[in-house]
Amino acid sequence: MRSLLSAIVSVIACATSLHAQTPARQTESDAWTRYELLAPGSAKFRIVYEVTASTAGAMYYFNPIRKGSVATDESVFDRATGKPLVFDVVGAEVARTGGVRSNDTSQTYIRVKLAHAVPADGGEGRVLILKTYEDATSYFSRGDTIVFTRPLGIKRNAVVLPKGYELVSSSFPSQVLQEADGRVGISFWNDTPSEAAVTIRAIPNRALGPKTSSIAKRLEDRAHQNREIVYYLQQPETHAFDLYHDYTETKVGTSTYVNIVRAGSTVSNPRAMNLDTGEPIPHETLKGAAIAKAGVTVPDVTPQTEAVVFRFAPIAAGTSLRLRMYETYTDSVRYTVIGDELVWDRSFGRPTNAVVLPAGWTLTNSAAPAVVSTLPDGRVRLDFINPRTDEITALVTARRR
Repeated sequence: MRSLLSAIVSVIACATSLHAQTPARQTESDAWTRYELLAPGSAKFRIVYEVTASTAGAMYYFNPIRKGSVATDESVFDRATGKPLVFDVVGAEVARTGGVRSNDTSQTYIRVKLAHAVPADGGEGRVLILKTYEDATSYFSRGDTIVFTRPLGIKRNAVVLPKGYELVSSSFPSQVLQEADGRVGISFWNDTPSEAAVTIRAIPNRALGPKTSSIAKRLEDRAHQNREIVYYLQQPETHAFDLYHDYTETKVGTSTYVNIVRAGSTVSNPRAMNLDTGEPIPHETLKGAAIAKAGVTVPDVTPQTEAVVFRFAPIAAGTSLRLRMYETYTDSVRYTVIGDELVWDRSFGRPTNAVVLPAGWTLTNSAAPAVVSTLPDGRVRLDFINPRTDEITALVTARRR
């Protein structure tokens, strides 16, 4: 009996040890890819890949090298500081020890050593990967026509034609945005759960020169925007909801972010953190004349105008800052209860928005399309993706369970 007990204890200890050594699963977010098509006939395209490592404590990020493509000219940078990062190419076994969950033993990866461990509590490690792929099955010529055809799993993408080429067709709904140097870009946000089956065709047009559009300031690449906001609804009788808002600042010299409170809403409990470092960001809440006195630029200030100002070190050239801002809002007009029905009636201007219903409520209506999921604690979450440049009206109702 003593031997049996010893064996059981040994097995349990071994299993516990193996479990302790199992790394956390690699997670990521905010992926965006730009494909710059190089000379026709070369089968080559330059890839600009932005991605965020989000596994708390991770020191490495693993980026799979697509099979069938030959990768060259790789370089990797930390998006927060602009400084280069150390990387190498490893196999599947090494990637698994770093948290990658894949059964493909033949897959290879770019292993990136992050500038620092990913901070806890939602912190991030933002990475920029540059590389050139050669892939004749994805990029080829048919006479004068060049063809780029590739299933894309990343949701936000842009394809840029070679200089002097005009777009003939694009199989996926896209923005068409001409670059400053005259090249034509095709940008899209895939808001479906499947890969985007993208086929783009273009032909020579030597008349295409540098962009001189008079409406250039009105054009913005929607797919490259990465503002995100999540609303956590409190019980509707309170008309209150907590939220956090993620935003990346890249403009050189900028040292503040100003959140103007919507008319009819009140704000409380503001705070912010630098997602790149996990450090808190100071803030102040200003109203009316105090806004101008503080040197903050806000249009059409009235005595009732309220703004939350977050302050940070000025952005230096080649760097950026990822902020997360937390606030609690009260809005009896846009969030209320009518009879026994919860009503959320609010418009969204950002491309990525989510609403989490309060505990004990079941979804009955959503006027705008949303991906619906249930959190581990039973609350219902709705994720709205708006690839268009206009606002969407998110009219949501729910009833108590």
